[in-house]
Amino acid sequence: MAKANVKDLLEAGVHFGHMTRKWNPNMAPYIFMEKNGIHIVDLHKTAVKLDEACTALEKLTSAGKKVLFVATKKQAKEVVAKHAAELNMPYITERWPGGMLTNFVTIRKAVKKMNSIDKMKKDGTFETLSKKERLQVDRQRANLEKNLGSIADMVRLPSAIFVVDIMREHIAVTEAKKLGIPVFGIVDTNSDPRKVDFVIPGNDDASKSIDMLLSVVSESIKEGLSQRKADKEKSKEEGEKVSADADADFDAE
Repeated sequence: MAKANVKDLLEAGVHFGHMTRKWNPNMAPYIFMEKNGIHIVDLHKTAVKLDEACTALEKLTSAGKKVLFVATKKQAKEVVAKHAAELNMPYITERWPGGMLTNFVTIRKAVKKMNSIDKMKKDGTFETLSKKERLQVDRQRANLEKNLGSIADMVRLPSAIFVVDIMREHIAVTEAKKLGIPVFGIVDTNSDPRKVDFVIPGNDDASKSIDMLLSVVSESIKEGLSQRKADKEKSKEEGEKVSADADADFDAE
């Protein structure tokens, strides 16, 4: 499993929290000190909590589970999209669609609508529409792609969500908690860590910090996916061996 290095976390600025007047007292266990009116996160505790989160994520993905990444703030959008896409995991980087989890059936209907428009364009039906109708359909497709494109292949609820800035993404966190879906989150000093299952204390405002933390998380997920692939290949080989042995026994008879 990928391990967090305190030196790397320091260089990425993961230790920079919010101004002390904005702090959440529940983050006290993860704060090292105050400097120039800003809280400094205890990176040794960040490393420990990051390792805990990575172990859980590796276990989840090795079992074939999907993790939904959520980050709609400007500093995190591109970073999260990059890592999630590399892992072939679903992600939300535009506005969180209300009911994304708690009303998943409706979200799936919207995805099916997007797919039906694509089918229209492939089979020529789209060309039979008037110019005005084509324009309306194109706008609808673009809007659906913007909000749902990255989850188009998500046919069932995720087994966990990973959130950058749990205050900004509070609706996503609330929906997940309501359904009993584990929440992993980068939690800054202004947030309440009790709202998530796996807390990663650190700077959730700087792209460099977010990228550093997600790099470690991604490595663990990759290891989980590799283990999943290895297990499936092993099962296939064992199945083929059993089949071959059965054929040999049949031939012998």
